Amino acid sequence: MSTTQSNPGAVLLRSPRRGLGLTLIAAAQFVVIMDTSIIGVALSDIGRDAGFGADGLSWIFNAYVIAFGGLLLLGGRLSDLFGARKIFSIGWAALLVGSLAAGLATTPWVEIAARGVQGAGAALIAPAALTLLMTLFGGTPMLPRAFAVYGAAAPIGGTAGVFLGGVLTEYLGWPWVFYITVPIAVVILALTPLAFPAGVRATGRIDVIGAVTGTVGLALTVFGIVRAPEAGWLTVETLGALGGGIVLLVGFVVRQARATEPLLRLGMLRMPQLAGANIAQLLLGAAWIPMWFFLNLYLQNVLGASAFASGAALVPMTALIVVGMTVFAPRLAARFGTRAMVTSGFVLLGIGVGVLALAPADGSYVAHVLPASLVAASGMALAFVPSLTTAIASAPPAEAGVASGLVNTSYQIGSALGLAALSAVSTAVGGATGESTGYSAAFAGAALIAVAGLIAATAMLRSARN
Repeated sequence: MSTTQSNPGAVLLRSPRRGLGLTLIAAAQFVVIMDTSIIGVALSDIGRDAGFGADGLSWIFNAYVIAFGGLLLLGGRLSDLFGARKIFSIGWAALLVGSLAAGLATTPWVEIAARGVQGAGAALIAPAALTLLMTLFGGTPMLPRAFAVYGAAAPIGGTAGVFLGGVLTEYLGWPWVFYITVPIAVVILALTPLAFPAGVRATGRIDVIGAVTGTVGLALTVFGIVRAPEAGWLTVETLGALGGGIVLLVGFVVRQARATEPLLRLGMLRMPQLAGANIAQLLLGAAWIPMWFFLNLYLQNVLGASAFASGAALVPMTALIVVGMTVFAPRLAARFGTRAMVTSGFVLLGIGVGVLALAPADGSYVAHVLPASLVAASGMALAFVPSLTTAIASAPPAEAGVASGLVNTSYQIGSALGLAALSAVSTAVGGATGESTGYSAAFAGAALIAVAGLIAATAMLRSARN
């Protein structure tokens, strides 16, 4: 065995371009996730200064999520056609402009539009980043480690967003929760040409009809999901959005089956490993994001922790995910294979979240939160990277961008669907019996989603080693 094979880390250490590239890719994942969580503490200040009413404030969050989730498939296709580096740079430019505009906004419509631009930029960045990761590390023994670094950047970004949101809002003012992205974007735009090959523009066209039906269909579906807990599941607004979204998505599927150059080749979904890995990602998002969201609420509203203390309480969980993804998951995946890793991850995630469902109203962090959160984090660390890697690696190289957009879409749609559904469950149960009971119901629902993920992964994923 060669030295490079026996010491995968040497590949990265001896290649400054790869090292810089992985740093930029991890930074992309960090910022994309950070931008969803950093605004939480600042919402009330933004609403007051920009003139938001109580009903409109949620759109500061929703505009980003809808644009992000709706445009991911298009972002992946654009990466395949025009080169991942170019789309990566355009995405960062859009994120920069959107962040600057969001910080300067003084009216609700400008703030919401700016957040939409941020989400559109993120939708270009995310699939392009995964395609660039495959370009740099595909076919090398460093690929699992690179995926692990990419995956670990997400929970770090989520936790950092909670901390930074509180600190920046308190000491510099709410516009800085947006301005902080601007210097990061400037540095990444400057370094991108040094880190990544230019790529070759592929021959082909964009399926405009497919792009419109798929993007608007996804956007309407996400819109209906994120609005339902507030507007009501059976209201005209929710049913109209979900119905319109479903009709357009059906039209998208019909279009993809007939188009000469489809946005998403439907044959990809007949690949068992790729389909199974995407379902795993969807259910991971549907279980993990609601758990993280309601854990924050439990810490603050039941245990009485401040926003900063709540963020600090998530640090052990985040640290475990980072170590698990970067150190243990690649080694275990090489030894035991994708299915064993993903199923074990869902088991641990389900157990951890299930134990959180038993936390009482007079509970304590040390006894009722910390152990269960660490078990859940262990499950996420085991399942996330192998399923992500499988979803990308199972696609033909020419469709890596589409596969990247698809797996990102799966996770984001799962997150939105899970959070909306479990928010409705929490509100229904908690409204009658109290906040703590509502949170317990949401945790129990997340545990059931993890069980569904276990069943799907067992049935669809092969046991072959990555």
